[in-house]
Amino acid sequence: PVAGASVSLFNNPDLHFTFPTIKLPSMGSDHKPVSDDFAREWREMLADGHYFTMDRWMTAMGAENQQAIITAGESDELTRKLSLKSSRGGYKVSIIWLPERMNIECANKMLKLIEEPPSHTVFIMVCDEPDKLLETIRSRTQRIDMRRIDEASMRQALAERRGLSADDAARTARMADGDWIKALELLSADSESRLFLDMFRTLMRLAYMRNVKELKKWSDTMQSLGREKQKRFLEYFLRMARENFMYNFRNPDLIYMTREEEEFARNFARFINEANILPICDLVNRAIRDIGQNANGKIVFFDMALQMIVLLIRKS
Repeated sequence: PVAGASVSLFNNPDLHFTFPTIKLPSMGSDHKPVSDDFAREWREMLADGHYFTMDRWMTAMGAENQQAIITAGESDELTRKLSLKSSRGGYKVSIIWLPERMNIECANKMLKLIEEPPSHTVFIMVCDEPDKLLETIRSRTQRIDMRRIDEASMRQALAERRGLSADDAARTARMADGDWIKALELLSADSESRLFLDMFRTLMRLAYMRNVKELKKWSDTMQSLGREKQKRFLEYFLRMARENFMYNFRNPDLIYMTREEEEFARNFARFINEANILPICDLVNRAIRDIGQNANGKIVFFDMALQMIVLLIRKS
């Protein structure tokens, strides 16, 4: 009954969803993608569960190597929809998921819509990175921060809802850091984190062996992931570099790793030290910036891999 009520609510004609989209090869050259192009995929994902990531949404849309954005066409379409009368004589609600992904043309049009909204209209913006929104948009909204789940509540929920032992629930809760979606991903058999750990291990082993030929193949593999996944891997890389550095202090309270990650750290952590941790983080942050600016992924990752050979040699 609850799921049915949710589906009915999501189909309410006065509820309008806006979210990042991609341009599919089947779309015309002049077509600006809008949320309605992926309405079926969106409803199916909401019906399947309310906890999801951008990666899952990209997969649902059939994305390959694109970056999802909210286009100017979407702001035009939303303006048109909200100009219509409410079907039931009440409020119209616009829910915008990840508005920080609006391109500048869309953001400027959306600003005008927010400044002069149709009567009886409510805008709800759900942000991951609110600071990336135009300041003029932020200044016209009321910010409500959704706080992270405290560790004790997370442990209890994992034990009760997922049947985890006390030890596994505690470890997962620490790793999730208050993020329920991350906790569910850590429990998934095909977790992205497991894939990223394998890529991290491969890179570090090849860099240690100075195997340039295989590092080139590794960078080719990274290129095939698509930009969104590449950026998530680099964020994972940063976390693993920091965790391996902290592992050297031998203080369990400072370590936030899965059992598999900790097993690798036992032998690898000594290669991350005071002499190279900051240069490694700088290198990866530059790669994140370059990928975000549409640089060639193969070149970015191969350059990063070659520099990692030199950095791993540094001793404290």
